[in-house]
Amino acid sequence: MLAEPLNPPSIPAESRLFRADAQAVEWVVSPGQVPYDDAVAAMEARVAAIAAGEAPERVWLLEHPPLYTAGVSARDGDLLQPDRFPVHRTGRGGQFTYHGPGQRVAYLMLDLNARGKDVRGFVRGLEAWLIATLDTFGIEAGPREGRVGVWVERKGPGWSREDKIAAIGVKVRKWVSFHGISLNIDPDLDHFGGIVPCGIAEHGVTSLLDLGLTTPMAEADAALRTAFEKIFGPVAIVTPGEGGS
Repeated sequence: MLAEPLNPPSIPAESRLFRADAQAVEWVVSPGQVPYDDAVAAMEARVAAIAAGEAPERVWLLEHPPLYTAGVSARDGDLLQPDRFPVHRTGRGGQFTYHGPGQRVAYLMLDLNARGKDVRGFVRGLEAWLIATLDTFGIEAGPREGRVGVWVERKGPGWSREDKIAAIGVKVRKWVSFHGISLNIDPDLDHFGGIVPCGIAEHGVTSLLDLGLTTPMAEADAALRTAFEKIFGPVAIVTPGEGGS
């Protein structure tokens, strides 16, 4: 039997989703901006191949051109500026969100058949992954009751508020996950003004840069990879274009 991986103090035991066989997950980072429809088509193909036992799991890190996506719970009234950027209706959970340059999107195509078949546990694992990543940069973040994503508390003389720094929206088919998370590194936060992000109007949106941290994308990727391995297990670096769609 494989030894149980160590549990870092900052990552709850129930958030660990290791495979019993310790099979490595492909880790792919795409340069430039990937069109949204192209990304969805590639995810669909890989998810089908994973479900058929014909391809390994994959995490795909990328950036999109500016766009809005609408999850299955999106309300039309939350699209405040429908002509500002392209709007993509998508099958992931959640409501409206923004994607664009300076935001690291990570699509996770993981076989939950081998990771406990627990969607709520999977989402907790995604939250823990983002929290551990942000902790690398000295940012205290966490989930909030009744609100999807990862949040930070901000304070000043006579005021305080909570801003969202990372979004989560997933879909599961035949116990294989796709879609995933987005982490705000240094996007144009004004671009979020065309929607009510995730249907929550009373809170704001922030980023690493907005919090005073100038962070190269490669540095954010390294932190994401380290934290991912602590929760989900080992990865194998794959060059974009290798291993099929």
